[in-house]
Amino acid sequence: MKKQDISENLANQAYLALGSNLGNKINNIEITKFELEKNKIKIVKSSSNYISESWPDHAMPNYINVIVKIKTNLVPLELLEICNLIETTLGRARLKKNEPRRCDIDIIDFNQKILNEKNGKLILPHPRMNKRNFVLLPLFEVEKSWKHPKLKINIVNLINSLPIKDLRSIKKI
Repeated sequence: MKKQDISENLANQAYLALGSNLGNKINNIEITKFELEKNKIKIVKSSSNYISESWPDHAMPNYINVIVKIKTNLVPLELLEICNLIETTLGRARLKKNEPRRCDIDIIDFNQKILNEKNGKLILPHPRMNKRNFVLLPLFEVEKSWKHPKLKINIVNLINSLPIKDLRSIKKI
């Protein structure tokens, strides 16, 4: 009898946005991926690294952004807890909204669910992802057929709805 690989039992599929705009940004992204895998979150596919302006304050350091497609046995709130723990482990203090950080992890989509947890702790799909070049372009690289669960708009149309300046302000590296 063939021993089943752990990844064969992972039922839930999700997409995470990883970002860093402090220190060795590319290394921070790789450490974040390692920490995810260490916590039984299987990375199925990763986009290239993208460099983008800091949002909403363009005066802050630029970001490196990646989208990872994952498989996990975790439920959404458990995944959020692990993501928050990894951010904290890598030095995120959450003193000020949108401050520079070594590690930022957002759950973009979880099994195409629409979810709004009490007091906004977790909203799925991510409420502003459809307006963000640093999410849409790497997500398209990972999943060309992805469709927004709530808006029912495919990824190509979401990208095409972005302002041209947003499309020009991000680069794959």
